[in-house]
Amino acid sequence: MTQPQVETVTSGADKAKLALAGVLVVGAVAAFYLLNQQDLWVRVAALIVALIAAVAVFFTSEPGKQLVAFGRESVREVKKVVWPTRKEAIQMTGYVFAFVVVMALFLWLTDKTLEWVLYDLILGWR
Repeated sequence: MTQPQVETVTSGADKAKLALAGVLVVGAVAAFYLLNQQDLWVRVAALIVALIAAVAVFFTSEPGKQLVAFGRESVREVKKVVWPTRKEAIQMTGYVFAFVVVMALFLWLTDKTLEWVLYDLILGWR
């Protein structure tokens, strides 16, 4: 089976949009700290507005559009999943708990056996 070829074509406009989105994020953080004389709500509002603008610019670029398409495809795939019933989920959870208890007992028994063999029989420390 051959692997599909992945082509990444990035136009200058997309690079500019991504750069602008990055500048807006940095500007949002800088504005938050430069407006330290203002009320907190003004600083937070400036931060949120600039971040929303950065996200909007990002989603107009090709990588942003691909991210949205990926999200839609993921939701479509999740809808195809056959989820277990409540009874099946409870049964499987019970099996896992039982297995953990059995393994804990096995490891405890192994530890105590090795401790007895090493300290009592071989070394005679007790």
